[in-house]
Amino acid sequence: MTLTEPPAPDVLRRAGLPAEDAGPWLAAAPAASGDFARDRDAFGQFWRQGDALRDRLPPKPRRGAAEAAAADLILRRGRAARECFLAAHAGGIYRALTADLSSFVRVERLVFDAARLVPGLAPSEAAVSRENGLAQRDKDGVEIDQGILLARILADPAAGMHLCHAMLLPRPEALERLPEFAAAGTVDLGAATATRTGKAATVVMRNPRFLNAEDETTLDVQETAVDLAVLDRASEIAVLHGGEVAHPKWRGRRVLSSGINLTHLYHGKVSYLWYIRRDMGLVNKLYRGVASPAADPDEMFGGTVEKPWIAAVDGFAIGGGCQLLLVMDYVLAASDAYLTLPARKEGIIPGAANLRLGRFTGGRIARQAILYGRRLDCDSDAGRLVCDEIAPADAMDAALAGVVENFTSSGVVSAAGNRRALRLGEEPLDLFRRYMAVYAREQASCHFSPALIANLERHWNAQQRRA
Repeated sequence: MTLTEPPAPDVLRRAGLPAEDAGPWLAAAPAASGDFARDRDAFGQFWRQGDALRDRLPPKPRRGAAEAAAADLILRRGRAARECFLAAHAGGIYRALTADLSSFVRVERLVFDAARLVPGLAPSEAAVSRENGLAQRDKDGVEIDQGILLARILADPAAGMHLCHAMLLPRPEALERLPEFAAAGTVDLGAATATRTGKAATVVMRNPRFLNAEDETTLDVQETAVDLAVLDRASEIAVLHGGEVAHPKWRGRRVLSSGINLTHLYHGKVSYLWYIRRDMGLVNKLYRGVASPAADPDEMFGGTVEKPWIAAVDGFAIGGGCQLLLVMDYVLAASDAYLTLPARKEGIIPGAANLRLGRFTGGRIARQAILYGRRLDCDSDAGRLVCDEIAPADAMDAALAGVVENFTSSGVVSAAGNRRALRLGEEPLDLFRRYMAVYAREQASCHFSPALIANLERHWNAQQRRA
């Protein structure tokens, strides 16, 4: 409690919550004993009582100041209890959910399995579904509890590394479509295509209405396309490209990506788990390759299938698009293209750019880009720190063909080994795990912050845009 915060009983009383209900909850705040069964029961009772109190308040859009303060108090105390419980039991919970690290569970299933194992620890599927139908500003942010859970799991070295392994495994959809890709050399997944041309497997990201933005409709299929490109045995190198877009200013032109779909974000159509799935799945696979259940993906053990990746940047790479460039082996950019990381104007953390951008630009430019929104024109001194080659906008196809030829003319037999050796010095998997432990908690808070809504309305005119 801060010096200026009124006593908790007063906060709850002013919101109309009777003392006979609020008092037992305030008195029930448990401390972890170390005994899992005992703690599960004690903390579970505390969380149930808190949820019951919050359910007596009006929905968030109809709360007055006193009711909003009470809801905030209930949520904060519940989250403090989750931190306490997980500090004692996160590793044990993860082992229980994975049969003592013998099975792999992706994060989108793990959080709900944990909610069933320890009721109240994380929101149920029904609770998340209820909030998913609301605009972002009208959500209580129950998914923040998923962030607390994942942060604690990732902070545990054994559990966190195992979870990283799980997210590097190929998606079932990719394994199902791989024979088709091997035979036909192309698979159209809607928001992404994978096509083999000569020695290159090319993934094209497509969301033309939203300038190739990333959202819930694109993530799974784009990760599947990346799996196909990496696992394709008939190609030696992979290419990431953006498709043509429909925006009047850019119609008929390719752009790489405009990052997260801010319109969908504002309207509550992007879940918290989207960020975790993206960076631990799609982006990490571009950087580290695709794992198998039988081999440790840590660089020291070489347990992934991987290829060099080339990115072609037409138009721009904004936000998440710029983040993708930081895991590429070679970046070809059009002379009129630019890069930005508008995290400051969005109110979120730009994926793993905080971990990676400084390796390319140095810390000062990285801070300017992340904290102050500096634009990096690709054909500039700062832009060339990220981009390897600049080509005229109307000659990108020929330039890309040249890059592929230069990469593959002598074979790429040592490419995977060199990539692993570079990563071992730059960002070993355990460093990524530790970063994601911080990111999981902080991004959850950012995703539900009132500042995010204010930023989107101020800088994006979000309330006027149709989802």
